Amino acid sequence: MENRFEKYRGIHPGIVLERELKKRSLKQRPFAMSISEYPQSFNAIIKGKRSITTSLALRIEKELDLEEGVFVMLQAFFDIRKEKERQINLVPNLSILRKALFWDTDISRIDWEKQATAVIRRVFERGNDEEKEEITRFYGKVKIQSVLVSEKRKPLSLHKQGL
Repeated sequence: MENRFEKYRGIHPGIVLERELKKRSLKQRPFAMSISEYPQSFNAIIKGKRSITTSLALRIEKELDLEEGVFVMLQAFFDIRKEKERQINLVPNLSILRKALFWDTDISRIDWEKQATAVIRRVFERGNDEEKEEITRFYGKVKIQSVLVSEKRKPLSLHKQGL
């Protein structure tokens, strides 16, 4: 891979391609058409919403007179980075969560996606600030807020109302 592209490892190749086109003062649509690519598909790649295929990468590299394989390698490095992020985010950092918080279950058997609502409720009812921060990092603020807001809307049970 060309040395000037080495610094872009892990960045979506569409972003790198957009920079390259701007550097050469080339417009997206005419360039896409010159390599027999639909402008809409090309735009999705530039925006990072779509992957670059090997055949498209070869056409782009030929048209821009770049070393063969640059965009394929960038796509591979991007895919590797995304997969690593996905693997890391499968479970929250269990070293932060006290086992006593999940005293009634085997913490290694929790399905963190399917049981998200129960986990969020439990941590926000019984957890300390550090545990709440970790669960917020893992699920994201939007999901946490939606669970906590929906919890407030539920009517109190007869037991909680003192009846």
